[in-house]
Amino acid sequence: MGKKACRAVVAVGAAAVFTGVAAVPAGAAEGGVSFTRVQVNGGKPIVIGVSEEVAVPASFRMATNHKWEWPAVFLYRGNTQDRLWHAIETSDCHEVSRGVCDFNETMYFDPSEWDMRNSEAGAWKVAAEVSFEGDGGDVDDKGLTAYVKRNSRLSVNASPEPVAEGKTITVTGKVTRANWETKKYASYGGRLVSLQFKPSGATSYTTVKKVHANGSGALRTTVKASKTGAWRWAYYGNTTTGPSTSTADNVVVR
Repeated sequence: MGKKACRAVVAVGAAAVFTGVAAVPAGAAEGGVSFTRVQVNGGKPIVIGVSEEVAVPASFRMATNHKWEWPAVFLYRGNTQDRLWHAIETSDCHEVSRGVCDFNETMYFDPSEWDMRNSEAGAWKVAAEVSFEGDGGDVDDKGLTAYVKRNSRLSVNASPEPVAEGKTITVTGKVTRANWETKKYASYGGRLVSLQFKPSGATSYTTVKKVHANGSGALRTTVKASKTGAWRWAYYGNTTTGPSTSTADNVVVR
């Protein structure tokens, strides 16, 4: 073994097909290859914004006696031709024993350069494949799910600053979410967001109350001033949207 398996494959749009591998349903394969220890992003969701490339680590073990080229794991929906990535790089074989290799891989997603559809947010299946030298290959569904999510953002403003003890503090903000199709952030209305407070000198935040954003994503609530400290909003995300926290807005209570 020891064959160099490094490559960068770029596709127009988000869906692509590896070259040199027959288009077969997930789980169907010519056989003779075993893929194990498959991991994508450490099991964490893949959260993508609108302007920065996201590099997602993956790893797997492959055992085969075939002469091979270009093994990789990938994300798919429906059948293995509906794939999501913009480029993939796979390491050289790290030989474990004869015919057995460990690989490190990086999947790249770049919404600033390649088109992504908002409908692509959500659950994707994970499969592994390899081409054989000459012809043919193996494609295996690994029974794993990876979530690809649109990034979210939160803003915050707490006022007045400073404030007299016992008076009212008004905390406002806004929830927005990446729109991959326009490559901009847009209002994300109706979200349930936590208002959190950290007293001066403390090391952690505590949730004070939960507030629903209006239809335009705007947040607004009031609290009584009791201690000097920092206020922020926290959104915990969902199956299509990543979590986010705002920056902190410190209010001095006199």
